[in-house]
Amino acid sequence: MQLDNATIKRLKGIGHELKPVVMIGNNGVTPAITEEIDRALSDHELIKVKLPAGSKHERDLVCTELAVAAKAQLIHTIGRMALLLRQNPNANPKLSNLARHAE
Repeated sequence: MQLDNATIKRLKGIGHELKPVVMIGNNGVTPAITEEIDRALSDHELIKVKLPAGSKHERDLVCTELAVAAKAQLIHTIGRMALLLRQNPNANPKLSNLARHAE
């Protein structure tokens, strides 16, 4: 799914206020991490993930791996934070970050 610039800007604004839901340690992307990200995306649709320390190239590889494993879209990365999006048509409006920040 291709997002336009206005939508990406809006999603970044929502993501700025979020706290990281998942933090990836030195073990990298494990099945437990992938499962937790999948659950969080189903509930919240837009989540922030804290990445492990390392070079920018290593962090970019981890972000790509996460997005592919979770069937999500990588919206933005800055430093050790990544913003992932996977829309859920049946999301709970009380949990969904998109529904709670709807215009």
